[in-house]
Amino acid sequence: QVQLVESGGGLVQARGSLRLSCSASGFIFSIYTLGWYRQAPGKQRELVATISSSGIINYADSVQGRFTISRDNAKNTQYLQMNSLKPEDTGVYYCNGRNNVRSYWGQGTQVTVSS
Repeated sequence: QVQLVESGGGLVQARGSLRLSCSASGFIFSIYTLGWYRQAPGKQRELVATISSSGIINYADSVQGRFTISRDNAKNTQYLQMNSLKPEDTGVYYCNGRNNVRSYWGQGTQVTVSS
C-alpha cells in the first residue's frame, strides 16, 4: 500500500520559514522523481519543485532562491525548506512521487502566510 504523508505546515508570518516533510512507503522511493506542488484557493495545482533520483533539481521561478527541496533515501523522506515566505505562498502543499508509469500523491498540508 502506497502512502505519502506530509507534515510541517502551519501559519507563519511573512518573511518567516517553514520546513515541510513527506514520509513515503510502499514503493521504491530512491528511484522515483519527487516533487512538491501547491494549490491556492480558486487556482490550479502548480509545481513548486522537483528532485530526480539522480539529484537534478527544478524550481518554479516564483520560489527560486527561497525554497530548497531535498531527499533522504535512507529515510524515505523528502523535504521542502521554505524561507522568506510571502502571502502568495499560501496554499495546500502536496508531495508527489512519480516514475514513467505511476504518480503518487500525499493528502496535502496547509501553509498560510500572513502579511
